[in-house]
Amino acid sequence: MRYEGTVYRPPSEAGSLIIQLTIGCARNTCTFCNMYKDKKFRIRPLDEVAEDLAMARNYYNRIQVRRIFLADGDALIVKTEDLLYIMEKCHEYFPEIERISVYGAPKDILNKTPEELRRLKEAGLDMVYMGLESGADQVLKDVKKGVTAAEMIEAGQKVKEAGMVLSMTVISGLGGKKYWQEHAMESARVISAVKPDYVGFLTLMVEKGTEIYDQVQSGEIELLNPQEVLDETELFIRNVDAEGTVFRSNHASNYTALAGTLNADKEKILAQLETSRRRSSFRPDSYRGI
Repeated sequence: MRYEGTVYRPPSEAGSLIIQLTIGCARNTCTFCNMYKDKKFRIRPLDEVAEDLAMARNYYNRIQVRRIFLADGDALIVKTEDLLYIMEKCHEYFPEIERISVYGAPKDILNKTPEELRRLKEAGLDMVYMGLESGADQVLKDVKKGVTAAEMIEAGQKVKEAGMVLSMTVISGLGGKKYWQEHAMESARVISAVKPDYVGFLTLMVEKGTEIYDQVQSGEIELLNPQEVLDETELFIRNVDAEGTVFRSNHASNYTALAGTLNADKEKILAQLETSRRRSSFRPDSYRGI
């Protein structure tokens, strides 16, 4: 396999074979993100990707490869016929695979027709990871996400209607102290409308070299402290209505680990929050992100 630059994947794809179908992110405008900054976006030639799959099969000739993740950040931007070709190659070289997954930028999902998404599902595209980040339009605008909450809902619903597993992420603290309530309430509204299979909470980590880092340094944005992040998360949990959605806030960036299934485990999650609040048992900043 050949890899260019730093390769990113969801935590749950730790055991997956990662194949770069695209290099970088087509938009790469989000103020909080420092991923893919060393890359110029492009779609790789299909024959190169097929060669990587052949090399991977040769390398893992005695290992059962159950999952393949098609990187980088915009695999769904690839033409549907080309995606179908690559997935056919995935199954050709790895007939044992059980899941193919991708990051799905909302605009890329919206640019696919329902029929195209159904064809991709039938060909083996089983799971899509979509970054909601926030359900608040003002926050989405401020962080230059490039989509509205309504478009997020439409994209998420299209994935679900195609029969794919959908995992969405929300970034705690992204609205700062000014918009924390809107961020929590509107994120709950979007998740309630989509009812993804999974929703994962990350916590904002401000990295040097990002636009949001400069905004924090200048005082334009005031970050939430750990207790305030808990308040924001509690507001989300109390207002979300997404029966059956698996909720996780156990990423390395989080101050405290939370887990449960909505809506049945709401009280359990709220109890976890209260225990963390009472004990002030937060992951130190030096350990966050590790």
